[in-house]
Amino acid sequence: MTQILAWGSSYYLLAVLAAPIAGDTGWSLAWIVGGLSLGLLVAGLVSPRVGDAIQRLGGRVVLTASAILLALGLTGLALSPNLPVYILSWLILGTGMGAGLYDAAFATLGRLYGLGARTAITALTLFGGFASTVCWPLSALLVSEFGWRATCLIYAGIHLFVLLPLYVFALPKQPKREGAGAAKVAAGDADGNDGPLVPPGSKPLFVLVALVIAISSMISATLSVHLLTILQARDIALGAVVALGALVGPSQVGARAIEMAISRFHHPIWTKLASTAFVAIGVGLLWAGFPIVAAALIFYGAGIGIESIARGTLPLAIFGADRYPAIMGRIAMPSLIGQAASPSLGAMVIGSFGAHGALGVLFAVALGNVVLVVTLSILLRRRESQA
Repeated sequence: MTQILAWGSSYYLLAVLAAPIAGDTGWSLAWIVGGLSLGLLVAGLVSPRVGDAIQRLGGRVVLTASAILLALGLTGLALSPNLPVYILSWLILGTGMGAGLYDAAFATLGRLYGLGARTAITALTLFGGFASTVCWPLSALLVSEFGWRATCLIYAGIHLFVLLPLYVFALPKQPKREGAGAAKVAAGDADGNDGPLVPPGSKPLFVLVALVIAISSMISATLSVHLLTILQARDIALGAVVALGALVGPSQVGARAIEMAISRFHHPIWTKLASTAFVAIGVGLLWAGFPIVAAALIFYGAGIGIESIARGTLPLAIFGADRYPAIMGRIAMPSLIGQAASPSLGAMVIGSFGAHGALGVLFAVALGNVVLVVTLSILLRRRESQA
């Protein structure tokens, strides 16, 4: 519930509110949408600190702070008399996003349940996938009834009176780890920051994991903004384009449901490999002009759907639970910064090479990411054989 509402009132907010804000204020649409990009940049910059805080204090304190920050940012949006205050409000929202969206939630689950968090992370992403499904219609209803400023205030109230009490009263205060690492937690030495961030000799694996996750995030962030433009460049009518784009969401949720059912049978590296392969197939089919556009979008949607699962479960499986929150904070940083920059970079590529050329660039990047994930899997097998 908290992830659905946190995503819907921050990351997905401007999908509905951008046009009403521009119409009411006369501010540039580029700056209005740019607020989200700046927020994601701030989220990336604070992520290492967020991970360290969860490592030391647990997720209860950090997620509670995120609800307060998101409420403050939304209140700032609602009351902004001018564009500078609006942008400042997004910087506050970005801090709240860094402390309250998936990466912080994954880190919290990892600290609570150790290696047993994989099932919880998978379930969280399954239901979190309904954020836009729930909040886009809700935002549209609120805007039509009360206006965009009141909508922001209502979301701020939801953070203070729904999400914050859930964090305070529903999340456990102390870790409840099972299996590997339980003895360390009981002894109290899994919460500190002594020792290296990753096990000795694992730095190349850490860099590779951070890189493949960042590349995947940049591809999905680019297409989330420019997919409809790219489809329209194929002379597909706008109504059909919107209907085709709507296939991505159900594909994400369907793929996550399948992954949830079979996750106990395989290592998360296979989830990551399937994710990157599906994204590459989907983008490649679009670039090649495959006549059944729906099939390409289903592949792409399935890929980005299980990518969010791999993002949380792969670092846990590779590096263990002891320093998982701190590791997630550092992995999130390049990913979120990449997401912030991707829409603008995508617009530049489309402007230079056209929609078809941009798809070609994305396909090449997606294929490169598949190669990197295969390399990662080989390194993991080698490490296991040497253990």
